[in-house]
Amino acid sequence: MDLTRRDAVAALAALGVGGGAAATFRYGRSREGATDANAVDEERIRATLVAAADVLYPSAIDGVEPFVETFLEGRLADPDHAVAMDETVAKLEELSESWHDARFVALSVADRDRFLRELGADAASEAPEGTTAERVRYYVVNELLLALYASPTGGELVGLENPQGHAGGIDTYQRGPDS
Repeated sequence: MDLTRRDAVAALAALGVGGGAAATFRYGRSREGATDANAVDEERIRATLVAAADVLYPSAIDGVEPFVETFLEGRLADPDHAVAMDETVAKLEELSESWHDARFVALSVADRDRFLRELGADAASEAPEGTTAERVRYYVVNELLLALYASPTGGELVGLENPQGHAGGIDTYQRGPDS
């Protein structure tokens, strides 16, 4: 299955993030409220989340990188969210370098998976102000899973023909329970 930029925009719409925010970010205009004190390393965030998606997304999916990058355009348009995500990704990278002598993005997919499990991100509760594992769960793991399963293509993977916020057409509503 191919994820597209259109899927990412649909996932953002399901979250209530408008296209204007993504367009503002995409064309390089500064985000409102951004200062040197809360500047974020957007390239590091993108690279890290694309690398994490390689672990989290089913291998049958293609187009992961442009999908994640487009989704992040909308998510990083919120300065508070962007700063918190940047802090979490920086901590993730710091621990990866400390534990594995390599950046997270440089690890193999199997080593990234093992690292996320060692960190506890697979079992942690999500908490934006919590422990490192809880923050990684919130800003990395759940962010990527939300993007995938809020998109029409990702929803199809788990049998959600019409994810919340996506119209399905009149045929969907006229079928009986046996269809």
